[in-house]
Amino acid sequence: MSRIKTDICVIGGGSGGLSVAAGAVQMGARVVLIEGHKMGGDCLNYGCVPSKALLSQAKAVKARGDTPRAEDFRAAMAHVKSTIATIEPHDSVERFEGLGVQVIQGFARFTGPDTVTVGDVTISARRFVVATGSRAFIPPIKGLEDVPYMTNETLFTQADCPGHLLVIGAGPIGLEMAQAHKRLGARVTVIEGAAALGRDDPEAAAVVLEHLRSEGIEIVEQAQVEQVSGRAGAIEVQVKGGTIFVGTHLLVAVGRAPNVEKLDLDKAGIRHTRAGITVDARLRSTNRRVHAIGDVAGQGQFTHLAGYHAGVVIRSVVLGLPAKARHDHIPHVTFTDPELAHIGLSEADARKRYGGALSVHKVGYDQIDRAQAEGQTTGFIKLMAVRGRPVGVTIVGAQAGEVIAPYALAMANSLKLGAIAGTVLPYPTLAEIGKRAAGAYFSPKLFDSINVKRFVGMVQRWLP
Repeated sequence: MSRIKTDICVIGGGSGGLSVAAGAVQMGARVVLIEGHKMGGDCLNYGCVPSKALLSQAKAVKARGDTPRAEDFRAAMAHVKSTIATIEPHDSVERFEGLGVQVIQGFARFTGPDTVTVGDVTISARRFVVATGSRAFIPPIKGLEDVPYMTNETLFTQADCPGHLLVIGAGPIGLEMAQAHKRLGARVTVIEGAAALGRDDPEAAAVVLEHLRSEGIEIVEQAQVEQVSGRAGAIEVQVKGGTIFVGTHLLVAVGRAPNVEKLDLDKAGIRHTRAGITVDARLRSTNRRVHAIGDVAGQGQFTHLAGYHAGVVIRSVVLGLPAKARHDHIPHVTFTDPELAHIGLSEADARKRYGGALSVHKVGYDQIDRAQAEGQTTGFIKLMAVRGRPVGVTIVGAQAGEVIAPYALAMANSLKLGAIAGTVLPYPTLAEIGKRAAGAYFSPKLFDSINVKRFVGMVQRWLP
């Protein structure tokens, strides 16, 4: 058995792990990167990249305005593969070896507090970063193991459009893929045991759900799945109460589970739960030599969060700085049409925390000239503010994931709303809705204040 000694050993070649490896090696650290499956991880191969590529093609078919054709689905899947292939070199073994990273392909297992093995290789390191990500959670539904079903890991291998796609789970993944498949020609039924988009602002979620239903997607809420049966092309999903939904294909999209099983974490003294590896504010596990980032750290399941975690860990394990992670400024987006974006506290949570100190300001897309010009007037921004600072923002509407960017900047850097209200934006753009919301915070103080009006009256009398 061969042995390798290194400064930093990164386990997992997804977005977070690759960011740590690239940053650390370019700063002069010796780095070993271990990946047991595909470089680029879930995001590149099964998640963000293929799903957004599929959504883009589905949107183009929708815009065409006629009936989807069989070749549309095949062309969309070809675009998915092409997109992945274009990005792959950036995440490849060759690129990282070129940077100076020693890449080992295989599954790592801890054998002690400062060692892991991969096949017949033992790696000892001063610090480890676990970035193994997550996978689709498969619920314990009776009969599920006996029928063919898809997850995000197999969804993009389809050759032909499903006749009738059944989706279990009405979260972001389930609804994004429901809309994409509907626009590409499938009949779609989404089955949700609780409320669809239940973690989002109910008012904003309702806008998305109304639009999806208007496109012909059947969304059934408060329908707990009890049993699945059938065969390829004829799958039955039975919910509590006895209702049975019949379709040709089944997609399971009920959440994610952290990838920890193969790591033998106990041998390294690393505590973990169903949510993932237990970490402190510095993203250190209960073994202080080992950090965890991204999905496996149990702090959220977003590629951009993993990238942020990578930056925190680089400052800590490479530069020796006392860096800590915060999560109040991490945005998330559901990329349906219309999009739903959020950052910070929801309205309900903000009211609980701040009570009467909170003010809520809502501006509709229909008040924005660019939205009117493009016929994209559905949706709104909702700003939660306390003492001149944003504490939460929800946007539902066209390009919400882009429009929320100024508030992500503001909340990451503790900027006041005056910074947004005072920004000059190009006209006409959808981004004006964010500035309009900030202006709504100041308007009552300026235009409804008796003191301001008295002061202005005095100034006008004094001016020559």
